[in-house]
Amino acid sequence: MSEEKSTQEILIVTGMSGAGRSTVANTLEDLGWYVVDNLPLSMVKTLADMADKSGGALPQIAAVIDARGRNLYSDIQSTVASLRENATVRVVFLDANNDVLVRRYEQVRRPHPLQLEAGGLLEGIRLERERSGELRASSDVVIDTSDYNVHGLTTHVRDLFSAEDTPGLQLSVMSFGFKYGAPTDVDLMADMRFLPNPFWETDLRSLTGLDGPVKDYVLAQEGAAEFLEHYVASLAPVLAGFQRENKRHAALAIGCTGGKHRSVAMARELADQFAALPGVSVSLRHRDLGRE
Repeated sequence: MSEEKSTQEILIVTGMSGAGRSTVANTLEDLGWYVVDNLPLSMVKTLADMADKSGGALPQIAAVIDARGRNLYSDIQSTVASLRENATVRVVFLDANNDVLVRRYEQVRRPHPLQLEAGGLLEGIRLERERSGELRASSDVVIDTSDYNVHGLTTHVRDLFSAEDTPGLQLSVMSFGFKYGAPTDVDLMADMRFLPNPFWETDLRSLTGLDGPVKDYVLAQEGAAEFLEHYVASLAPVLAGFQRENKRHAALAIGCTGGKHRSVAMARELADQFAALPGVSVSLRHRDLGRE
């Protein structure tokens, strides 16, 4: 009986210098792929073997390979054939027209890798295109980045390689107490001190926003329901815009005086409502809960 094929996925990302390999590598990494940049082709099989022995810890790996080698086409063909015995393998070739590549190199003021050998920038691009022609023709996915900026290419790569359940935005919601200092590493912040403090209610003082009586008290206060309704409605287009602009991580802080009652209860409620928005995955933590 033959062994069942591994569920491991491998991308070999290659293509013309200046066509966007770094952008693609960064995007794949944000999507959860294990990315190795500038990996020698001879090491790809070793990397795949290590990933296969990781017990499922590295189900998706991407190796970014320089396309300038003289024998790269035949070398990649043999490598892919070997890898496909145990994994799903795709070769992704990035391309752009010569005028775009020249403009990109002139903008960054860096020499093309083959410029010195070929005798000029355009000549270097032409030499690289000649050497990689067979590889481009045989690749599983060819992406012409001529008309893409960084954001457009990122969006296209996400569309191609995102799992169906991959969220567009990871939103971290955190409660905190102003008396311990406001967090500085957040994108958005809301202040719950406009609501009455449960601390002054004797039967609620020892409880926290994780407890039902405190939650009910906070949400029943004048202005609480209106805040929730309007705050979620106002941030929904912001979070959608973050996704369109390929911002994949955002942090929201909800504060009150001590970070024990109002902010905790409201952060929990907001986290639940934001998690219902399309493409948003939410994590929740309470920074100052338990502090005296």
